[in-house]
Amino acid sequence: MTSKTAAGQAEVLARNSLGLAHIVFFVVAAAAPLTAVVGATPVAFAFGNGPGVAGAFLLAGVMYLLFSVGFTAMSRHVRGAGAFYTYIVQGLGRPVGVGAAMIILLAYNAVQLGIYALFGVFVAAALEPLGIDLPWWVYSIAGIAIVTALGRRNIAFSGRVLGLCLVAEVLILLLLGVGILLRGGGPEGLSLDVFAPSTVFTAGLGATLVFVIGSYIGFEATAIFAEEAKEPRRTIPRATYAAVGLITVFYAFSTWAIAQYYGPSQVAAAAQSGLEEFYFTASADILGPWSVPTMSILLIVSLFACVLSFHNTISRYFFALGREGVLASALSRVHPLHRSPHVAGLAQSGLVGSVLLIMALAGLDPYGVIFSWMSVITVLGVLTVQALVSLAVIQFFRTLPAGERPGAFAALFAPALSVLCLGGAVGLVISNIEFLSGTESPIVQTFPVLIAVVGIGGALFANWLRSNRPVLYARLGRALEQ
Repeated sequence: MTSKTAAGQAEVLARNSLGLAHIVFFVVAAAAPLTAVVGATPVAFAFGNGPGVAGAFLLAGVMYLLFSVGFTAMSRHVRGAGAFYTYIVQGLGRPVGVGAAMIILLAYNAVQLGIYALFGVFVAAALEPLGIDLPWWVYSIAGIAIVTALGRRNIAFSGRVLGLCLVAEVLILLLLGVGILLRGGGPEGLSLDVFAPSTVFTAGLGATLVFVIGSYIGFEATAIFAEEAKEPRRTIPRATYAAVGLITVFYAFSTWAIAQYYGPSQVAAAAQSGLEEFYFTASADILGPWSVPTMSILLIVSLFACVLSFHNTISRYFFALGREGVLASALSRVHPLHRSPHVAGLAQSGLVGSVLLIMALAGLDPYGVIFSWMSVITVLGVLTVQALVSLAVIQFFRTLPAGERPGAFAALFAPALSVLCLGGAVGLVISNIEFLSGTESPIVQTFPVLIAVVGIGGALFANWLRSNRPVLYARLGRALEQ
């Protein structure tokens, strides 16, 4: 059975294009390992639970493994490019699903804005010593153009590009971690004490988790490419567990290693004395001076891989909602050769590029405002929708005949624990919102309200469809089934 647009024209993406490795690349690339480790964890070391950062990554990994149990169990019953939206529609109903779709679109477009701004800043800084002095936003727009062109190609092409980027940025951090290990650590040697509960569960754990959980953003990519995956019933669950496991182990190892380099008792003070040089100092010492410019270049590569991954994800959301009739049906058109959602990709890039230019012309600081503020919206929005997905899993399996349900752990206990954990994470982000955004601006304080208003607006729109376009409403969450 093929999905159809509101106009009745069949529009499907490129089948059997993505294998397990491609999908894992999309997820891990969206997590931007080098950016997350070098850019975010120094703040967690400095103002969070210090040496317990590595243990916080293990906690987050356990939370997302719990999420994955129900998520992957339901993935065997749901297939389509709508991912979280489709899950929530089939579990909690169409109004909640459309509301969640609006939240996730807001969140993912926000992260695109923030990362593109950061990309422009890093490229401008790298080219300035060469005598090239252009505004940061020029490089951001150039990045949008390149990402759009790549996203227009067959999805497997983007997967290969992401694979190359990912290998490069992971390799430099692995070299640093292994180098610290071979040297025997730093002034306090090597130990696993940073994983001890007394080290992890300290007063700064909540602040640390705000940054740690943000490192897992992009998790949805495993399911959103189901329509293009080879053997999706097997590939999606395997890719989900592989991605969560790789992200958790890699981040935990990298942060454990840097804590050993400075010494667990001194790592917080070292981070506080120089956030930007925290990893670069260690890299120059362990690997040599060559590693500092190399790591700087790979940071740009990491940011580029991140925006490419999110571009493909958001494009498929636009495509799915266009195919269902929630958004303009033109968004559901696929490229005749590459079978990619090229119209949705152009729309997504046009939206982000226009907003970014308005922000730049308004003189907003690309790092202190655009990146920081958009990060808050992203983390809040994604955590909220993930909690709704876990609720949807519980409700979905309640409606199935007993013989079609998985075991009680996958159908109830794991997703219920996930709801509690994700709900707690939302509370942590809200309580640490000034710390995460770096400002006490009253605008930032309204972001939780913004998330709620967007979600409620989407639900009200779905109810309007029920009254005014009942045929279209009846198809929501169904037109994506293959």
